[in-house]
Amino acid sequence: MPLIHEPLGAGLTRVWEVGDVRFHARTPYQEVLIGKTAQGISLFCDGERQSTEASQLVYHEALMVPALLLAERVRRVLIIGSSEGVASELAVAAGATVVDHVDIDEQAVRACAEHLPYGYTTADLARGDGPVRVSYEDGWAFLAAAEARGDTYDVVVIDLPDENTDPDAQHNRLYGTDFLGRCARVLAPGGVVTCQAGCPTLWRNETLRSSWQRFREVFGTVLYFGSDEHEWAFLSGRADVVDDPGALVARRFAERGSGAATLDAEALLGGTIPPYSLRHPVVRTSSDR
Repeated sequence: MPLIHEPLGAGLTRVWEVGDVRFHARTPYQEVLIGKTAQGISLFCDGERQSTEASQLVYHEALMVPALLLAERVRRVLIIGSSEGVASELAVAAGATVVDHVDIDEQAVRACAEHLPYGYTTADLARGDGPVRVSYEDGWAFLAAAEARGDTYDVVVIDLPDENTDPDAQHNRLYGTDFLGRCARVLAPGGVVTCQAGCPTLWRNETLRSSWQRFREVFGTVLYFGSDEHEWAFLSGRADVVDDPGALVARRFAERGSGAATLDAEALLGGTIPPYSLRHPVVRTSSDR
């Protein structure tokens, strides 16, 4: 049975047993593998787990639900990355009438639609009508064109493989402050930018700490949400200042109701407290290293 050695941090590797490989190819942008693990049919990109049949809904609802509740309205949504298509489905379920889904890797999106039991189907991608519009292009270029046209969105979702130190990884630039600023400039009033922001675990939280700093530089309000049943944390930002955004999203969840299957108001409220290391950062000196 093939093994995938997924790096988690310095000196740490997670080993996946993968059987029934349904798709394996190197696209122009990454190596994509879809096969069966102990968590069901699973997607790996460049040797890193992106989603599994068992946990994908926990992940995608943690990404989408807090942001959808923090936004003042949900009519137009832009999704960058998130090749499986689940984020698009959640946006439509929340009331979005236009969902622009932008992914640079067409081959990966089509493979997910064909081989994953969640997200898009091949019929979805072939459909020419409906609220979801899929574009196969660079997210940076799409945003530049949207800004030039004066397009605005109520929610902008950035859902990419985790930021890394590879200088050739094209997705890293879509985590930077410049890109966040570009996302902020296409927001409608009361709009929200949300992002997969890394892991809060102490020994692999570099991405989260960097994302936290960037969001606080760009946005007047930053909402943290750490999934209580997954290993990822998510950040949402609004340009204006909102008092106690965690309490706001929990209250809106309870008042409006929701089709969420993996979250309730208590989970939302509890998950919006950032880790101690974010709230009390330690400045390291040379003597500490």
